[in-house]
Amino acid sequence: MSKKILILAGDGVGPEITREARKLLDALVDAGDLALEIELGAFGGAAIDEHGVPLPDASLELAREADAVLLGAVGGPKWEAIERVRRPEQGLLALRAELGVFANLRPAVLYPGLEAASTLRPEVVQGLDIMIVRELTGGIYFGEPRGITENAEGEREGRNTLIYSEGEIERICRVAFEIAAKRNGRVCSVDKANVLEATELWRTVATEVGVGYPEISLSHMYVDNAGMQLAREPRQFDVMVTSNLFGDILSDLAAMLTGSIGMLPSASLDANNKGVYEAIHGSAPDIAGKGIANPLATLLSVAMMLRYSLEASELADQVEAAVSTVLKQGLCTADIMSSGCREVGTAEMGDAVIAAL
Repeated sequence: MSKKILILAGDGVGPEITREARKLLDALVDAGDLALEIELGAFGGAAIDEHGVPLPDASLELAREADAVLLGAVGGPKWEAIERVRRPEQGLLALRAELGVFANLRPAVLYPGLEAASTLRPEVVQGLDIMIVRELTGGIYFGEPRGITENAEGEREGRNTLIYSEGEIERICRVAFEIAAKRNGRVCSVDKANVLEATELWRTVATEVGVGYPEISLSHMYVDNAGMQLAREPRQFDVMVTSNLFGDILSDLAAMLTGSIGMLPSASLDANNKGVYEAIHGSAPDIAGKGIANPLATLLSVAMMLRYSLEASELADQVEAAVSTVLKQGLCTADIMSSGCREVGTAEMGDAVIAAL
């Protein structure tokens, strides 16, 4: 039976990188490896221009009907001046909340050949393979009350609320433990329990969940120390599980250890493994339309889609192996260039991966 895929290209480099993903999916379909129905929908700033809102009802309905959603990128200076509730990023938050994709998986893997592109010494990052598990539909990004108000002295005040329920913490920690059981058996829960009560509860619940996984080694780390340790000794980590805000920050830091934020894919899953898949980089409006954006994070997001939502793990392995092959061949986009590489553009990189596949 065919699976339904929705592609939301969005803004900036989004259409360029999702075009390469579509070519990859079409190649798998043409080879007889997959049966897919692919739909396209309006999203982000492009949807605002066309429909007045970042997530039109038609796109949301397509997302609900799909087995998986592939995102490009959203946002840009063009839409920064409009009211916050209508900005492109609000469409992304709404999509995550509506689909209930609470578990955000962000692997940070240094592929052989990219050691020189990392911001750390090769001997520090060689063989790096971390899975960051970020809670995605709770925390300070969604907590109420929020907003900008005026206090009694007539000053403006900005307010956001960090709130987590026991159930939200428990379910994301279980995802992390289950993933660790298939990797190296280590989970580091990241919090700020010394000053934030919401993350004090996080540490307590993470510890309670860990009792049910005696084969998994559980450690705890404050977020500021975790950031330092990622830069100091990143290979000490196997699986990191943390809140929405901390995960957002730490995964971007981890991206630079791999050579470029253009190398990191992500999967956002609900309780049934329906997923939203996207590169963790932004819309990069400064290079949009130039054909130089790195599509590899998006192609690796397709691999995650194959593994988690389409139940095609062997194809996922093959896509990841194809990316590794191309990098070993010395093909690099501008963001991962180092000595000995040949610079290629977005389309040429996509074609090379398909050829290797």
